Amino acid sequence: MKLRILRTNSENQDFINLVKKLDAYLKITDGDEHDFYNQFNNIDVLKYVVLVYLNDIAVGCGAIKKMDDSAVEVKRMFVSSDKRGKGIAQKILTELEVWTKELGYKKCVLETGKRQVEAVNFYHKCKYKVIPNYGQYAAMENSICFEKEI
Repeated sequence: MKLRILRTNSENQDFINLVKKLDAYLKITDGDEHDFYNQFNNIDVLKYVVLVYLNDIAVGCGAIKKMDDSAVEVKRMFVSSDKRGKGIAQKILTELEVWTKELGYKKCVLETGKRQVEAVNFYHKCKYKVIPNYGQYAAMENSICFEKEI
């Protein structure tokens, strides 16, 4: 099992392909709320993207986006369903946290859906703390927001 981590941007075709898989998955889990959430997931604004390759095949991705002078928002975290449970998401998130620190930010924040139980458990395991829902997610019952000081 040969893993490779690549820092890139949202123009990378492997990232675009993985995001299509992520969106298909979210359309099912978000149900009627998908269109609301989807409007905040444009990838063209993402300058900092991490891809993980397993044996030269892109199997996972994540990105960070400036939120304010001290924080970035973690976006588009995804690992192909048949590659989960191998520590790939942890590698992506760790690389995003390192990049966040290199860029001079102090914390990562993110939103995920309560129905995405695996994601919620993953962020707890990675020492992210639940915070009040922020911004566009403030009134969303299905949203759960997290932050971690870096």
